[in-house]
Amino acid sequence: MKKIFITTIIFLCIFTASFAETITFSADSMTGQTGDSSNTATVLDGHAYVKTSSMEISAERIELSGDDYTNITAEGYVIGKNLDSKMEFECETMEYNRETKVASLKGNVKLKDPENKVDATAQIIDYNQDTEIAVLQIQVNLTQKNNICKGAYAVYQKKAQMLDISGNAEVKQDKDIFRAQQITLNLDTQNITLAGNVKGTVNDSGKKSEEKKDSEQTQTENQQTESQQPEQNQTQTETQPQTESQAQPQTDTKTQSQNEETKKE
Repeated sequence: MKKIFITTIIFLCIFTASFAETITFSADSMTGQTGDSSNTATVLDGHAYVKTSSMEISAERIELSGDDYTNITAEGYVIGKNLDSKMEFECETMEYNRETKVASLKGNVKLKDPENKVDATAQIIDYNQDTEIAVLQIQVNLTQKNNICKGAYAVYQKKAQMLDISGNAEVKQDKDIFRAQQITLNLDTQNITLAGNVKGTVNDSGKKSEEKKDSEQTQTENQQTESQQPEQNQTQTETQPQTESQAQPQTDTKTQSQNEETKKE
């Protein structure tokens, strides 16, 4: 155990001196040479973990190789995170070049951009750390807000928040569906551009629902007005007989007075 610990310390010092970058790692076991970093490979097996200044990777097996250990290869339930862009990923295998800052992810890849609430899946994703551009291939599926995007090939630009998707491309926005050979979607403004064999379905159920609601409200008001009208008519009807009954006695009294005067004469 002491021998492995000493070897690990030497390994870290080599990374720091030769590539001006500190790399930390851990694993159940390690095999490889640490004296000369050129054309050598160091393998970490079992709960392997590697952290560079910009990348954090964990997997069942991780191999570091090439001049100055430039290349990092991981396999077996790979989970990683870009410490600069905060992008997170999962895949079956991964190849990462520390010089070019390009990570190639393969096998049931999941890519997540928490800052922009973007989740993507594909069979292959190549991600450039410097440009923050991800190229997705085969069974592409990307979701963001109310957008569900599908296709065979896509380019996601994190900084510009633009998505270009092609190969039987499809974008669903709530109940609206857009299909074309190529679709460009601005994930900020939600502006969409379609090209090649364009098809789509736009659902205006929301507008119809509002119109239906207004119609129902108007109908209810009319019913209330109609229900009040009979009550007013009934009140008028009841009032009218009373007036006639009150007027009748006055007429009888006047007639009786005239008769009495006639008799006196």
